[in-house]
Amino acid sequence: MTAQRVGICGIGIVSGYGWGRELLWDGLMSGKPAATAASGLGPAPGDTAWAARVPDGGDPRDGASRFARAMRAAAREAIVDAGLRGWSPGRRVGLLHAVVLGEVDLWRDFYTTRDGTLSVHEYLALMPSTPMSMLMQEYGFHGPAMTVSAMCASGNAGLITAKSWLDAGVVDDVVFVATDLSLTPENILHFVRLGVAVIDAEPLEACRPFQQGSRGFIMGEASVSFVVSARAGRPYAETLGGAMSHDAHHVTSIDPALTQVVNCIRDALDNTGVPASAVRYLNAHGPGTLQCDRAEAAVLERLFPARTNIYSVKPLTGHCQGAASAVEVAVTALAYDRGVVPAPPTVAPGHPQLLDGPTPITGGITVKSSLGMGGHNSAVVLAPPA
Repeated sequence: MTAQRVGICGIGIVSGYGWGRELLWDGLMSGKPAATAASGLGPAPGDTAWAARVPDGGDPRDGASRFARAMRAAAREAIVDAGLRGWSPGRRVGLLHAVVLGEVDLWRDFYTTRDGTLSVHEYLALMPSTPMSMLMQEYGFHGPAMTVSAMCASGNAGLITAKSWLDAGVVDDVVFVATDLSLTPENILHFVRLGVAVIDAEPLEACRPFQQGSRGFIMGEASVSFVVSARAGRPYAETLGGAMSHDAHHVTSIDPALTQVVNCIRDALDNTGVPASAVRYLNAHGPGTLQCDRAEAAVLERLFPARTNIYSVKPLTGHCQGAASAVEVAVTALAYDRGVVPAPPTVAPGHPQLLDGPTPITGGITVKSSLGMGGHNSAVVLAPPA
């Protein structure tokens, strides 16, 4: 297997800011969070909760749910974008879909209001294979198609898998999509009960990664797609490689020794041949929880030089769960293309290496870390186009 520099040559995004890549970018650059105080998402009927929920939209022909419509809209935007940047599909285009909780709205309706009574057509819409099959049919793609799932690290896991397929010669190109539209009152309540989600305060008050006073994260939703290819015309960024590991410690908590987190990032650097001294940015998981902030700050100080800056966009996008790291990879790719890291504004004293608001990018390597609940550690190494 020959490792290669693989380009992200198309990007499509549906987020709490709306349906489209440019809406995400404009929202990030504004410094205004995507979350709103949404009614009906709180713990009791009619209660409000701060959340960055994807608004209704998309093409009804793409499916009955926001999930299916967002998945196909994001993929379609990425494919069109890649074509405009000089990419054309090879003979074997594979599809990877990162999913943790799929079709939550339809399954909730199936059990709570439909009493399990659906037509065969409606039941098939619940299957994770259906939106993938419809996308493959739309474009006539015939490479492998499968889902990947590693909790909040699913976006990194999918990108690492896409690169491994390309390196092994299994495919010519990959369309990768990460989708999580799972914000129901029940799901939000349980993250609040876990002590990590905040619903009763504005995002920049509640979620302050690497700053004093952070209480946790505001929940979000997104579907993000990339066209990944070694035959990219004008890629946004290059994926050099990455690594994953598992703490084997606890179902929610990070091992305080941080052994596997540190090893994962070291393995990612070794996998790509990049010295830690060359890393300019750590695009952090950064959910604003105490243990995650401590872990990634320790990694920053232990592995990287003092000139390496850290940032997290979760105060703006919300924590998009299974799509979180894909959103954040997209941010790095767009930052390289547009010359600005759209970091959130700081609102309290914080880590000295933390970026404060949109910052001109100076090139260099970015490590995108993501720590998934249950012990999943991941890191992807990204570079500006050669």
